[in-house]
Amino acid sequence: MRKNSTKSNRINSEVQREISQIIREEIKDPRVNPLTSVVAAEVTTDLKYAKIYVSVFGDEEAKAKTMEGLNKSASFARGQLARRMNLRNTPELKFILDESIEYGVMMSKKIDEANHKGEE
Repeated sequence: MRKNSTKSNRINSEVQREISQIIREEIKDPRVNPLTSVVAAEVTTDLKYAKIYVSVFGDEEAKAKTMEGLNKSASFARGQLARRMNLRNTPELKFILDESIEYGVMMSKKIDEANHKGEE
């Protein structure tokens, strides 16, 4: 299976959707921020590992606690994923904090400020 094949893309999007739902509905860890969203999922071609990119709304402490809670809940989430999806192997999950959304918002604000100063 090629890295960017249709099957690979379909599996990635399905894993992303299911993990998002598992985090929202199944994980009861109080450290996990309710404003946590799954940005992307990358499953290896052999289905052994999956990188789950998550975005957390909040300060640095909330992000650290959420990542700690998600990493502690990874085996539980993997079990739930196995029940929901019919895959040959259920991938081992690795949660990665994705700050690209915040970076984009920050850069957008800086651009707006620069444009506003240029108008004065």
